[in-house]
Amino acid sequence: MTLIYILLATLVISLFSLVGILFLSAKKKFVERIIVLLISLAAGTMMGGTFLHLLPEAAEFMEGSQLFLMVLLSFILFYLIERVLHWRHCHHDDCKVHSKSVGYLNLIGDGIHNFIDGMVVASAFMADFRLGLVTTLAISMHEIPQEIGDFGVLLRAGFTKRKALLLNLASALAAVLGAFVSYFASHQVENLTAYMLPIAAGGFLYISGSDLLPEIRKEENMKKAIVSFIVFLFGVWLMYLMTLFE
Repeated sequence: MTLIYILLATLVISLFSLVGILFLSAKKKFVERIIVLLISLAAGTMMGGTFLHLLPEAAEFMEGSQLFLMVLLSFILFYLIERVLHWRHCHHDDCKVHSKSVGYLNLIGDGIHNFIDGMVVASAFMADFRLGLVTTLAISMHEIPQEIGDFGVLLRAGFTKRKALLLNLASALAAVLGAFVSYFASHQVENLTAYMLPIAAGGFLYISGSDLLPEIRKEENMKKAIVSFIVFLFGVWLMYLMTLFE
């Protein structure tokens, strides 16, 4: 059953790649307003998921000093992935793109990102079913604004709407491949799950801290900034609420 849960979770996450089509006919101001709130929610769920679920669960597998070192190394690893592989997160449909090569580069980076997401989801489910649900929710909240932006990037790179959707979906399905690799590798590599949890925590901290929160801070309107902060806190509270059912 664990493998079935893993596959269902990664398929759901992958299907969020099709969310861009829902915003094709929407007005630009409406899309921008929604994306900011989605980013705030994603940041809250990732932060809450890290400190309330991933780290406490990982602490059951390894001692504190080793755990914190793993989280730090993971944070550095995600930074290197972004710098070396030009893994870029785009949350707006007007991101500057100059050629199709940039569009393909975005797809490659996103595919690697999704592969890692799949490994993280699989490891979380193998550690605990509820942790798997929490991790899937946190990743899903991040995928929505990201996929909207990625879809916009591909359109601006010159791809047709149909091809952009298909390529985005193909890149997203790398999560399923990552889940398979993690699931079957865990039977060959001892304590793989124990090491994947702090890696996931470091990745969540990097994405939320360097990618999502800076987007929220760009808001200059105080009223909108407060609303975004409230949505951020709601995401944290949602993760806390899920601890009550553990």
